[in-house]
Amino acid sequence: MDSVTQIVLGAAVGEAALGKKVGNKAMLWGAIAGTIPDLDVVGRYFLDDITALEWHRGFSHSLVFSLLAAPIFGYLIQRFSKDKSGGFKGWTWLMFLGFVTHPLLDCHTTWGTQFLWPLDLRIAYNNIFVVDPLYTIPFMIFLILAMRRKRTDPRRQKLNNLGLVISSGYMLLTILLKWYTLPTFTSSLTNQGRAYERISTRPTPFNSIMWTANVETRDSFLIGYYSLLDETKNVQFKGYAKHHNYIDSIKNEDQIKRLIHITKDWYIIQQRGDSTYLCDLRFGEQGVHNPENKFVFTNRIYRDDEGWKIEQIEPNTDDAGAMFQSLFKRVAGNQDN
Repeated sequence: MDSVTQIVLGAAVGEAALGKKVGNKAMLWGAIAGTIPDLDVVGRYFLDDITALEWHRGFSHSLVFSLLAAPIFGYLIQRFSKDKSGGFKGWTWLMFLGFVTHPLLDCHTTWGTQFLWPLDLRIAYNNIFVVDPLYTIPFMIFLILAMRRKRTDPRRQKLNNLGLVISSGYMLLTILLKWYTLPTFTSSLTNQGRAYERISTRPTPFNSIMWTANVETRDSFLIGYYSLLDETKNVQFKGYAKHHNYIDSIKNEDQIKRLIHITKDWYIIQQRGDSTYLCDLRFGEQGVHNPENKFVFTNRIYRDDEGWKIEQIEPNTDDAGAMFQSLFKRVAGNQDN
């Protein structure tokens, strides 16, 4: 999830763990704990693109990290704090909750986490977009209301707990919506006589009302959208040829092989002019309407003196306003938009 959401969650669990004893310091250190796992992004400044992708949400998002780092931070906070009322055990428990709830929340997104590191297993439930205001804003409001109360005020804990309950309830709702919308996609494929090998669904950006499906067939991938506000449940799919054969001769090169592993085989190869691109379909198209057939996560394949390399291409944000407008019109059920 985004940094603001992780800060809010960390502050809330910090308050739940130690707020009665240390007041707003519990929220502060909880927010810090909720931020620390994402410091792995610094890897992009001294690692190549593929290693940075593998590093992200790896060790720092694992249960092992939470167990090892919590007592260290707990000791340091207690050692240098003027107020000793938190205690080593209290601060350790707070930091552990802040560390461990961060990756547990990230597990619900498309990228997922290696929570069980060192196992090569990335857990991704695909039931919430990385930024979802309906999850974060109510949570933040209750946290702020709790923050304004004295630590001895019983309403402080009730407000904080209410924020935790509402956010958790919304997360549960997104899981239910994921399974509720899945039959709409599969029945549409059946009705259209489309044979497929696997399907993966996820919410579209900033909401849980409209869902999108990636569908693998023998030679192509299909992408379709369904909003809970649509008048019909007949999902239309757009096809993208895999073109995996374009890289047959180099797919076992180190960086290309590792990138394919990261995509879990949800990728296509595109030729644009003289350049070859590997597009990770799991993170969607650039816009609901995508006439240029571009994807959010696109990587250029090139060769230098050291061999075959991968360069991550930043998404084009020039038309972000128009794309958001189109997205929200489609969310509202405008299937012709």
